Amino acid sequence: MMEESGIEATPPGTPPPSTSTARDAAAVAAATAAAATPVSLDTVGRSIENMAEDLKTQVLEEMTQHGRFPVQLPESTGTLADPMTQQANLSSALAPGTDSTITFPEEHDDPRVSTATGGLWGFIKGVAENPMVKSVLDKTKHSVETMITTLDPGMVPYIKTGGELDIVVTSNKEVKVAAIRDAFQEVFGMAVVTGEAAESNIAPQPVGYAAGLKGAQERIDSLRRTGVIHEKQPAVSAESFIEELLPDKWFDIGCLIIEDPIHGIHLEAFTQATPVPLQYVQQAKSLTPEDYSLRWSGLLVTVGEVLEKNIQNVNRTDWHMVFTGMSRRQMIYGAAKALAGMYKQQLPPRTV
Repeated sequence: MMEESGIEATPPGTPPPSTSTARDAAAVAAATAAAATPVSLDTVGRSIENMAEDLKTQVLEEMTQHGRFPVQLPESTGTLADPMTQQANLSSALAPGTDSTITFPEEHDDPRVSTATGGLWGFIKGVAENPMVKSVLDKTKHSVETMITTLDPGMVPYIKTGGELDIVVTSNKEVKVAAIRDAFQEVFGMAVVTGEAAESNIAPQPVGYAAGLKGAQERIDSLRRTGVIHEKQPAVSAESFIEELLPDKWFDIGCLIIEDPIHGIHLEAFTQATPVPLQYVQQAKSLTPEDYSLRWSGLLVTVGEVLEKNIQNVNRTDWHMVFTGMSRRQMIYGAAKALAGMYKQQLPPRTV
């Protein structure tokens, strides 16, 4: 009779249609329509904030409807209850022989929740993987990092330290370690660069390209021999030397090498040549005995030591600033950046 009269019967116990399901469908439809037109970063941000707020409300409603909150929480009165009173009340509620007022409903899979990719989370994932949104997020991240490092340049090593690249510098002098760290982090984005003191086992003032290369290589070899670094550890070494590039014209040059046994990579790079007045080179030679055991590789006294004694306000380890207006760190950084660039090109492509 009910069917003939046009009245549709609803079986008892059937739950009413969920408003949250309708809201999900509306959100997905709105998201699909919005995805067809380009949006700004502000619009994406506001949309995600609104979706997050709607999601929070939806989760609370779902948990309430399914009995996830079986205990009615009292409204806040502005004062904290006595813990002992709360414990007494809870103990009396759970006393043996009495029915507990707290119920624990059985867990059932909600048929309305789809395990397939889609819905709200599917939309969020799709937005995050969108090339345009990725580009915006990357630019935002870079802008924030730039702001932080501009306000506090000392934060650069902390922000960019990490990743898969691990480099050991064969020195604990900050002028070398910091310059090489900055260069590799500039090229690779993220890199762990640390320093370990190492001996070159040649004269303090190497003379000639061969001596400079040997000194740099010997620093790496000594760290491997003594077990300070693993035999497969990528390492960068720097060694300064002087060379007579033109008759009676001497120059100070820095040699940098990188050795990566795992990938079979060995590269060299050199800093710009800094002129050294002839008289200071001659003084360093006169202070080196003829029978000096390491004379084959260079001089006992460095050019920097001679300059420090003869010129006021000159430091033996960074006299380059006085002669060229560029610090030794800047020179090492330039060569290290070129070295890092060549190294990156020779590394095998990363596989995801």
